[in-house]
Amino acid sequence: MCNMTFEELSGDHSVERMDSVARALEEVLSSALPQGCITVGVYEAAKSLNVDPDNVVLCLLATDEEDVKDVALQIHFTLIQAFCCENDINILRVNNMRRLAEILGGQKQGGEPMDLHCILVTTPHSSAWKDPALSKLNRFCRESRCLDQWVPVINLPER
Repeated sequence: MCNMTFEELSGDHSVERMDSVARALEEVLSSALPQGCITVGVYEAAKSLNVDPDNVVLCLLATDEEDVKDVALQIHFTLIQAFCCENDINILRVNNMRRLAEILGGQKQGGEPMDLHCILVTTPHSSAWKDPALSKLNRFCRESRCLDQWVPVINLPER
């Protein structure tokens, strides 16, 4: 059930709301990273989704301007989106991969850059993860679906 009003969707409220959602996304990533609840990379995400889709609570598909023309990447995104929709996993498109790299550390242990095009947030196995920021993101995704925006776009602001 959608509980959004017209006032929530228009004007300054929507800008403030998007900023709030972007901050919530940063909080979720920052808290999930030290818990080992982040899977980074298109192929790693696909493997994780295949093994344990019930453990995934959020899927991020990230691009920069030059990635829009990468047909292979867009095909991967389409397949991942379809899988996530079929398995009731919330999906967000994220702009600003540089900011994502800052939040997640940007490099693998060997010093090679991470593939930040697909990021999964999973639930820690030790306990049920109750994060208010994650709840806010889940609510945003649910409300976006009610507006026929199945994969909403978040613009992460520079810090």
